[in-house]
Amino acid sequence: MANATPVGLIAGAGGFPAELARSARQRGRRVVAVGLAELADPGLDAEVDAACTLPLGAFEALIAFMRDAGVRDVVLAGKVPKSFLWERPDALQPDALALRMMAGLADRADDSLLGAFVDGLEGEGLHILPQTELGADLLAPRRALGKHAPNEAQWADIAWAWPIARTLGAIDVGQSVVVQGRAVLALEAIEGTDEAIRRGCALGTPGACVVKVAKPGQDPRFDVPGIGPDTVRALAAGGGAVLAVEAGATFVVAREELVAVADDAGIAVVGVSEADVLGSAPS
Repeated sequence: MANATPVGLIAGAGGFPAELARSARQRGRRVVAVGLAELADPGLDAEVDAACTLPLGAFEALIAFMRDAGVRDVVLAGKVPKSFLWERPDALQPDALALRMMAGLADRADDSLLGAFVDGLEGEGLHILPQTELGADLLAPRRALGKHAPNEAQWADIAWAWPIARTLGAIDVGQSVVVQGRAVLALEAIEGTDEAIRRGCALGTPGACVVKVAKPGQDPRFDVPGIGPDTVRALAAGGGAVLAVEAGATFVVAREELVAVADDAGIAVVGVSEADVLGSAPS
């Protein structure tokens, strides 16, 4: 039975918002979306029941649109890359509410910015749901996703890199590490996972491993890690061999396409748990 109350979706860049909307509608939820201008996929409109596009920072108009549509619960999905904000400062058009949200921030770390945004929306009466509320079926399983699996040496690299990636997340810098032979080739920062992969693979020989994990104490309302076909393409272009992500805590976007790209490139994509890196690898 369909839920008569629509759920709101605030959509940044990438294919994840559309996948989340499809997943929600398949389970009978109506979806009302606000796409962030110059970031959201124009094709998102076809996947939702109602939509509008607003500049980044137009929070008063966003809240009014959601209220008019009868939305009480909202999910955030898609990226707002910091590199985009650095390159296009004119794209940020903060209204009075946005300026109040950002006032008093001690820093511009991801968690600080997103936390202020979420707190501001909830202060205006919108409830921000965990991203998994609509997309639990999109999370990585604890197993290899395609026909390739890491070998023994690659499992050793994954286990070695795991706590490094976790520490990187704990200080809110990034969530991905590129390693080879128990040496760090790249740490993700403002450039994002795909660019970190390109940079790291360029420094090593073919066969690099990428490990991507959730931050300790990850806020499930935003910034849950995710991978898609472009992540695997970046690894393939650099001669990488393994993409290991935290099972049950990482979204896999366009899974069929991702697996096809990985299988064609001979790349092992695998969902891994904390227990795996402390003990035996999953079968």
